[in-house]
Amino acid sequence: MRHVGSFLAGWKGLGRFWIGLLIFLSIAAGLLQALGPPSRITLASKEPIAQAVPPPTVASGPDLNGHVALHPPLHPGRPGRDTPGPIADPDPSLLDTYPNDPDRKLPRIAADGRVPMAAYAAGFDPTSMRPKVGMLIAGLGMSEADSLAAIKDLPGGVTLAFSPYAPDIRHLLETARMTEHEYLLAIPMEPQGYPVNDPDDRHALMTSLPPAENLNRLRWVLAQLTGYVGITNALGPMRGERLAAVSDQFAPVLNEAAQRGLLFVDARIAQPTLPRAWNRSVDVAIDDDPVDASALDQKLDLLTHTALDKGTALGIVWIPRPMTLSRVAAWTNSLAAKGLALAPVSALVLPPAKQEATK
Repeated sequence: MRHVGSFLAGWKGLGRFWIGLLIFLSIAAGLLQALGPPSRITLASKEPIAQAVPPPTVASGPDLNGHVALHPPLHPGRPGRDTPGPIADPDPSLLDTYPNDPDRKLPRIAADGRVPMAAYAAGFDPTSMRPKVGMLIAGLGMSEADSLAAIKDLPGGVTLAFSPYAPDIRHLLETARMTEHEYLLAIPMEPQGYPVNDPDDRHALMTSLPPAENLNRLRWVLAQLTGYVGITNALGPMRGERLAAVSDQFAPVLNEAAQRGLLFVDARIAQPTLPRAWNRSVDVAIDDDPVDASALDQKLDLLTHTALDKGTALGIVWIPRPMTLSRVAAWTNSLAAKGLALAPVSALVLPPAKQEATK
């Protein structure tokens, strides 16, 4: 260190310092010239990077601790939800005022594209490779005891259908959402055997009425409940066969469902896929006569084999009788061992069939 200090001491040392610095800079400049200019990255010439927009979220009902979870729908504009948890409470952004009664609401597609058939869907993992089987329990709301039994005794993958004529059922609907049941609204339509089979022709859709009047009646029915993923023509044991067979009367029903972001379940057995709305028909009616334990088990076994053979199947229970619910509960407990996945209706419906071009 003494040699370095003596080398730089005094004016001679200062001169040596500057000479050394100049030599260093000259060598560095030569090296840079030999290597050439550095490459330039022109950011302005690059395409702008698109930022991913997160999918809209759906608020589920509060959990046991009062927390509300946010889940994205399976796909905006499509049915289904791929996350578990309680069903969302009715969302104001998915509701329109019913013109004839400001206290009642109609479903609608939200401004951000969310649809009721996704927002109110029960959770189901779409990556499951198992055959899927579903169960729809119709006729809910008319008997509080039977309705509560269906809601509480059956797993959340079972879909429910409520009557529009049910008295105040807010508690039933809240309980259904908390126990992870998605639900449908039953639309009264003229069935086979009318007037012996009467769906209440004061409000039901009838073949004798102009389509405009039936559309007004449909909107009255839609305004009776909130929070449903879709609609069905299963009103207890009635299936609306007569009206569904008249295309000019049935098409407005499907159009209305599609325009409001709802799916449709056709209670007529083994029907082809319908146009306009996401839909499917049921494959097996579980509680057609006779209604006893042996007959119920045979129908449930038929539904199981249909799902295994075709990959998907949907059963329906017309009336939530205690014996029927007991057999369905036992059947749902056996599905995993048989290699089946219990799926809500929103995971089973199909895209609308293509309509033939009119000449």
